[in-house]
Amino acid sequence: MEEQLHELYKQYTEDATQEEKNILLTILQGLNKRKSNKQGSYIGGLLNMEKTLNKEICEITIPISPMLNNSLDIVHGGITATLIDSAMGTLANHVLPEEYGAVTTQLNIHYLSVGKGDYLTCKARIDHKGTKTMVMSADVYRCDGKKVAQASGSFFIIGKKV
Repeated sequence: MEEQLHELYKQYTEDATQEEKNILLTILQGLNKRKSNKQGSYIGGLLNMEKTLNKEICEITIPISPMLNNSLDIVHGGITATLIDSAMGTLANHVLPEEYGAVTTQLNIHYLSVGKGDYLTCKARIDHKGTKTMVMSADVYRCDGKKVAQASGSFFIIGKKV
């Protein structure tokens, strides 16, 4: 395994552009954040998520880099969806008792503008909290304040196996 990793690294970096090297650096830094428990998930580490959280709102900001872009050189819609789902899920799990968790059952996203600039920020909030389900909503903004997406999501509340 070690040898395979070293060989892949060597092959990738041999003729990589500076942008490609920067992307690899971002990936490795994200993996290290997860490994050192500075992020709760690998996705959080890879996207370099910064969170602000209370009982009413979860706000997550991610820097935009070429790693996140689609072939049109704008943020891939799946990255925006991941940002939304992460903010909603983080908030849902934050407000539940420790022995419960929330999992996404539906996610509806309206893409309103292209993702570009220095960063994206998602603000998620709870619209309904029942005993078995939760309904959340979220908005995503670019660094210039323009709304990129608005979303709603449903979550099942499940017991954790401890």
